[in-house]
Amino acid sequence: MDTSQLRPIPVNTPKFWGNEKDIVAQCVEDGWISSEGPKVAAFESAMAEKCSRKFGIACANGTAALDIAVKALGLGEGDEVIMPTFCIISCITQLARAGAVPVLVDCGDDFNMDVSQVAGKITAKTKAIMCVHTYHFPVNMGPILDLAQKHGLKIIEDAAEMIGQTCGGKPCGSFGHASTMSFYPNKHITSGEGGMVLVDCPDLAERCRQLRNLCFNPKKRRFVHDDLGWNYRMTNLQAALGWAQLQHLDASVRRKREIGRLYSELLEGCPGLVLPKDRNATDEENIYWVYGVEVAESVSADAEEVCQRLAKVKVGTRPFFWPMHEQPVFEKMRLFEKASFPVAERIAR
Repeated sequence: MDTSQLRPIPVNTPKFWGNEKDIVAQCVEDGWISSEGPKVAAFESAMAEKCSRKFGIACANGTAALDIAVKALGLGEGDEVIMPTFCIISCITQLARAGAVPVLVDCGDDFNMDVSQVAGKITAKTKAIMCVHTYHFPVNMGPILDLAQKHGLKIIEDAAEMIGQTCGGKPCGSFGHASTMSFYPNKHITSGEGGMVLVDCPDLAERCRQLRNLCFNPKKRRFVHDDLGWNYRMTNLQAALGWAQLQHLDASVRRKREIGRLYSELLEGCPGLVLPKDRNATDEENIYWVYGVEVAESVSADAEEVCQRLAKVKVGTRPFFWPMHEQPVFEKMRLFEKASFPVAERIAR
């Protein structure tokens, strides 16, 4: 096949709505380009309001947001944290570094953690549950909230892929003790790179602010530190872009849903493909952060080969997440020996 005339179809192209350039340029003209600029606070406030939270703490990226949330909630040596095996490695990194114990559960066919498995994983050492909304739909948060209240557990909600999504009529990013966001270019809004922690507790918000800024303490002499944090600040330029994008979040979500439904219309009836549903069992609407297609078991080619074939005709794809219990780095650490999570293992391949 002659592919020279084919128009490449990328995995994602950031959508700019027209006002971003002027808003970012104004920061340059005003000289506010660092993390000290006013658009950081404006972005934090606007995102917190959008997610029905009291405080937003902007940071360098989604991984940084998770690192900050884990440490701010005091999760450390020997603490068990229940979380999905099917997620990006950012979710587990700070837990492993802090000496906490990730306790994994399998996912369901909707790619989210199987909530029915969580209760059976709770022990006297369990301190938190990390919920990771994945690809299309939110985790069913109702049962998780009930378990957390019953057992006195913290909840971290990774809402990076669900900006603009709802769960039971509440915005994703509003659940639990701390929620995290990512503003990478493939998200529904972008700041180039960037992330945010969303909380309601003022003391927790202040702890997050200190952790993102090397644990400088505004009440003490500068360059005197009581704890170790990170330089995870967001610049004013990034915040300006994110703030401008946030004004168009609803339109961005509508556009994603239009694209997802178009794919479903065009691919309907294609043998060997399992297409995403437009609504889930709790009647949540698919946000189509990605358009996740499974290759049916009846197909001789695996997902990797299908991706390679699509690349030859200039169609960009990405594999699904690789389960945490099968990650080589954690095999070396002997974290999940003999663990088996069949749904995640099947979906990943």
